[in-house]
Amino acid sequence: MAINGVQVFDNIDGLSGAAAEFFVTRVRQALTRRGMFSVALAGGNTPRRMYELLADKKMASRIDWRRVCIFFGDERSVPPDDPQSNYHMACEALLNHVGVPKPQIFRMHGEWDDSKAAARDYAEHLEELPPSLAGVPEFDLILLGLGDDGHTASLFPDTDILNNTQDRVAAVFVDKLNTWRLSLTLPVLNNARELMFLVAGESKSEIMRKVLVGTNGSKQYPVQLIEPRGTVHWFLDSAAANRIT
Repeated sequence: MAINGVQVFDNIDGLSGAAAEFFVTRVRQALTRRGMFSVALAGGNTPRRMYELLADKKMASRIDWRRVCIFFGDERSVPPDDPQSNYHMACEALLNHVGVPKPQIFRMHGEWDDSKAAARDYAEHLEELPPSLAGVPEFDLILLGLGDDGHTASLFPDTDILNNTQDRVAAVFVDKLNTWRLSLTLPVLNNARELMFLVAGESKSEIMRKVLVGTNGSKQYPVQLIEPRGTVHWFLDSAAANRIT
């Protein structure tokens, strides 16, 4: 994994503030160079504070949200108003407070009974993005988290999606959670201009040590299958980084 930088902060507030500033900078650069900015947001607890900071009136005013396209890296099998929905969290913390036009917010339909049909539907939305020479949609930025089992987005260990190089979005059944998830696949993650990992908490310290320090060349965790053409940025709090030397 090509790593551009690892930054460690005292706590989640420090991590979130730096991540929000990074986000603003990348948006402004993309708008200057290409006129639009595309991002796939992450769910879970860690990015919420970053989203809240971006929604603050002073910081939000630094971005022309009318030229931002919002996608999602993965989604749970729940309706959009469910507290567990990644879309719901992003709306509460960020999207309801800034001026992204609704037609430019693309959510995954996790509530559909047919998860595979929902994955195909979302793959069609990715056609809004410019493709690379390989024909894979190209995000300006993808936000990601990291589970203590080494999963990122909804790429969980021992699931079929890890070998899926044909689809851009896939439905995946996660046995240990006994549920379906929707997720961008590895080819899409690997084709982003930049990847941004937000990782916080003591429970993530051991997996962070293995990912950053190494596992003797083996790729036993899904996150280690990410081999991007762009750069990877890690934003960690001190608890998540305390086993890294």
